[in-house]
Amino acid sequence: MSQAQNSVAEIYGVYDYGGYDQEYEVVVCGGGTSGIAAAIASARAGAKTLLIEKCGTVGGHFNVSGPPGFTYAHLFNCKGQLDVGGVVLESYNRLYKQGYALPHLRPTARKLAGYTFSYVDPDWWTLEMYDMLEESGATMLLDTLVVDVVKDGDRVTGVVVENVNGRVTIPAKVVIDCSGEAHVSKKAGCEIIEPDRDSMQPHSLCFSADGVDWEKLLKYINRNPEQFSYEEYTSCNPEQVTKEMVYDLYRKCVDIKELGEVMGFYELRDIALANGDWHPNSGAGFFLMPKEGGKILAHFQHSNHVDHALPSDAWDMTRSNIECRKQIRIAWRFFKKYVPGFENAYIVYMGTEVRVREGARVMGDYVFTKEDVHNEARFDDVIGLDSTPSGVAHTNDVNTLASAPGVLKNHGSYAIPYRVLVPRKVENFFVAGKHVSADHEAYLRFVQQTMVTGQAAGVAAALCVKHGITPREMEADVTELQRILLRQGAILSLPDDETQFTLDTLGEQ
Repeated sequence: MSQAQNSVAEIYGVYDYGGYDQEYEVVVCGGGTSGIAAAIASARAGAKTLLIEKCGTVGGHFNVSGPPGFTYAHLFNCKGQLDVGGVVLESYNRLYKQGYALPHLRPTARKLAGYTFSYVDPDWWTLEMYDMLEESGATMLLDTLVVDVVKDGDRVTGVVVENVNGRVTIPAKVVIDCSGEAHVSKKAGCEIIEPDRDSMQPHSLCFSADGVDWEKLLKYINRNPEQFSYEEYTSCNPEQVTKEMVYDLYRKCVDIKELGEVMGFYELRDIALANGDWHPNSGAGFFLMPKEGGKILAHFQHSNHVDHALPSDAWDMTRSNIECRKQIRIAWRFFKKYVPGFENAYIVYMGTEVRVREGARVMGDYVFTKEDVHNEARFDDVIGLDSTPSGVAHTNDVNTLASAPGVLKNHGSYAIPYRVLVPRKVENFFVAGKHVSADHEAYLRFVQQTMVTGQAAGVAAALCVKHGITPREMEADVTELQRILLRQGAILSLPDDETQFTLDTLGEQ
């Protein structure tokens, strides 16, 4: 190796790029948010792990069909308790220390709403994910599509992939489907529930803009608080957070970062709609996107919607991609023409594929329900917590949301059970991400939820390999899984829980 090559290796390290001649114990299909968490967790738990992704980058909803405007939202419940940890919190903390994340946004109104923001720079988040994957020892195979699975009876024994090398079979002891749309689960013969075109939530395509005069926009917000939404603040604790309290927040705001999102522009939108300068498929508004040096961009994620489109139909997805881009032009014309502060703004980024809000769900040994969310359910086989309310559904009109989300019974958090990761009928196979086993109302699609289930599936897969058992057999005793998750920073219980899941209570040696 030359001196120059040695220098590069010393600076960047040498990554094991793997190869088809290597044997992998755990194969993760899909490099989105759940797949990243699964691969990191599996490799850290000692399994030889391969992550396969159809795109040329990992990240999924965070950087390909996103970034999601709310990035890490709902890391705290309505009591102000941090209830999501693990890879989610670790990645946030790493970026915050480097200056690529904003402090947790938790003013009084947002803290009581439970809808807080922990904003990170999505581009640096992507780079950090590569670092965390390489540090864990996981191998990545990008630009590769999983087209089939290999089975021996009910047991999945590998996957079939296609890329520029051709079609290749990759054996595995355990496979995890993190495709987001259950593509691999369908090939494996899992029991699937998928909404029809009439009930499917609409899909959208994000874009971001720079050059906003934030001072000018804030003056408009200060003077017109009733032109902006307030429901996201009041839904959790309406007795403590009133509409007038939120309006007062808008009147006194001096820094756009105090808001986190700006949704509404009702009067301007209605005038534009009458003039043909707005489309009737979504509301107007944006989230924030932090960039280096404290710079803030406006990130639009709800400004276009296409309904009656199945993610399992390529023609539907083609139509969605085309129609969303048409609506972006209309939405941008509105902001440039009507909204104070956007006169000299310009688009700097558009998502490369539509954000699919809803798709197939794989039925598992437990089906997570709306009642579990509302009642803040606890499970002995808990693999993570969350507090995102159920019933958060988008609609293809100017209201953006079909209805107000539900409220958790005690303003706290609920547990997610291990069994939602284990599909019925199929062995040596896990699902993680937004297609885990849940009913329509309890759909676990938000970023932090997908990473919680991904991390748990990764650790569980590594343990199945270690002990030579199936995911279903592990249901009899998940204490080792829970111990490793706790060591990896996951949160499995809160101080006010009757049962505490800690390293001490789980018998850590």
